[in-house]
Amino acid sequence: MTSASDRVAEAFLSSLESAEHKPKPYPHWFLKNCVPPETIDEINALPLAAPEIGGISGKRELHNATRNYFDRDNQARFPVARAVAEAFQMQSVTDRIASYFGANLSGTYLRIEYAQDTDGFWLEPHTDLGVKQFTMLLYCSREPSHRDLGTDIYDSEKRHVGRSPFEPGGALVFIPADDTYHGFEPRPIEGVRKSVIINYVTDEWRAREQLAFPDQPIA
Repeated sequence: MTSASDRVAEAFLSSLESAEHKPKPYPHWFLKNCVPPETIDEINALPLAAPEIGGISGKRELHNATRNYFDRDNQARFPVARAVAEAFQMQSVTDRIASYFGANLSGTYLRIEYAQDTDGFWLEPHTDLGVKQFTMLLYCSREPSHRDLGTDIYDSEKRHVGRSPFEPGGALVFIPADDTYHGFEPRPIEGVRKSVIINYVTDEWRAREQLAFPDQPIA
């Protein structure tokens, strides 16, 4: 019988066959059906409360104390967190990410954040440049009103030039560089905008407790 992590890995690898590559304003990709539909349902059903932002937003790190990750504790609690983490730790997946996107994952560590954004949330344009070697924003919530809640994309002058589709199981992927500006323009959010942020980070990442497998770097 195929395991849940194998099914996630297979769905992700299959999604690359129809990935839409956008070369400007920086190389990025739109993916569809990155994980099985039942995985999206299980992620959306996770019994983790959305953080209260208290009218303060603009950067995720402003609310570090209430952020959730597919870390060791949550993998032990929730099978879907374990399945997603195990899938993106597989060598077949990391090798394909490296070859397909040109990402240097050698010696990096998997970090997966479960983001739940509520009305009042926004993000200023930022690049993810630094210790992040790969960024994948996987969209999860199924509310029809969330169709316009994709990630905003900016040029090197931080001018808004586009927005990713927000489809359950869809994703935006890019390799962080000094021009990979993205964010989230202020706009109404009905309910909870749910997404999973998948990064591979270098050994310089200090918050080791956030990592999915803090003792297992990518080969």
